[in-house]
Amino acid sequence: MPETNFHQKGLTQEEVLIAREKYGYNRLDYKKSNAFLDALLSLAKEPMVLLLLVASAIYFISGKTGDGIFLASAIVLVAAISLYQDSRSRNALEKLKTFTQPNCKVIRDGKVAEIKSEELVVGDSLMVEEGTLISADGVIVHSNDFSVNESILTGESLSVYKDQSKADNFIYSGTTVASGLAIATISAIGSETKLGKIGTSLENIKEEKTPLELQIGNFVKKMVIAGAIVFVIVWAINYVHSRDVLDSLLKALTLAMSILPEEIPVAFTTFMALGAWRLMKMGIVVKQMKTVETLGSATVICTDKTGTITENKMSLAKLYVLESKKVTTLEETLDDPEKALIRLAMWASEPIPFDPMEVALHEAYAAASTLDERPSYKMIHEYPLDGQPPMMTHLLKMARPTHHRRQRCT
Repeated sequence: MPETNFHQKGLTQEEVLIAREKYGYNRLDYKKSNAFLDALLSLAKEPMVLLLLVASAIYFISGKTGDGIFLASAIVLVAAISLYQDSRSRNALEKLKTFTQPNCKVIRDGKVAEIKSEELVVGDSLMVEEGTLISADGVIVHSNDFSVNESILTGESLSVYKDQSKADNFIYSGTTVASGLAIATISAIGSETKLGKIGTSLENIKEEKTPLELQIGNFVKKMVIAGAIVFVIVWAINYVHSRDVLDSLLKALTLAMSILPEEIPVAFTTFMALGAWRLMKMGIVVKQMKTVETLGSATVICTDKTGTITENKMSLAKLYVLESKKVTTLEETLDDPEKALIRLAMWASEPIPFDPMEVALHEAYAAASTLDERPSYKMIHEYPLDGQPPMMTHLLKMARPTHHRRQRCT
């Protein structure tokens, strides 16, 4: 049966351009951050790293270039590993976005077209069907056996049935179609959707430090205070005896550095970076280095498996005909009873299939039949699934003025 637009015209190309100029693209626009500066700032916040930088500068000023280069190279090494790891993670996450429902179906100029999700505009007629991820918020104008899993917004695991006649006739970005098909007029895109507003509000949440970071931070601060006291005492005593400011500073700093664990922040950051590097080599995307420390301190990992990753695609594997009591595959030569069974199953499905099982039945019919009857029929009315036992009825019209009534029972 030829594809239909369900009597929806959609926007024209001119209207699409006007809406895009007014509302922009269907993207989530969050605060942009400079990864290079963020990494340097996070290192600069470490008190021991600051102390290492100061010590390195004093060594350079005093002419002890070797010691200065050694201290500076340690910090440069850590920064390089952190920046490289962060860059690899961000690139991997950006590539993953392209696999998350990159395309969607819309009706424009009276025809169904497949476009990139980011090209959706307010006012578009979005067509969503079973298994697809909804790309924007909208109001339902047509639906067939339509239900949506809105757990990402509500936390409710059960799917919700919706149609244009109900009070809740909205679909939301980020939710998944559990069954059926619907056409909705887009009312919000990008950051203006419900999911986008939640993401924007999450930006204001302050990131908390891990337990290990807090423990190391407290320990280093206490040692810095102790080292500072020793540094001042030793510098004052040396200055009184020698009256040489620079020599006294270096001696006091050397003694302070000998009792301070200056390698702790370097070692901690380096090991976290190396751990993230190792995880990436194993194919694991590490967004933040502190994930390594969190995994290392975890005793129990809870996972929720709701299903396997599939292509949302089915195929007809075998047929069983009661008359012959024989199991047949599509690869075998099909007799008339097997072909009749496939034909009956196809007509019991939706004329424009969206359920993976019904799509498989239509494909099997196309492969098994020498004459495709579908273009000769047009559905003029559908009675929804109802009654006892539940029954769906399609009223089909042939090219000749004859009406045929096909039924599907579940």
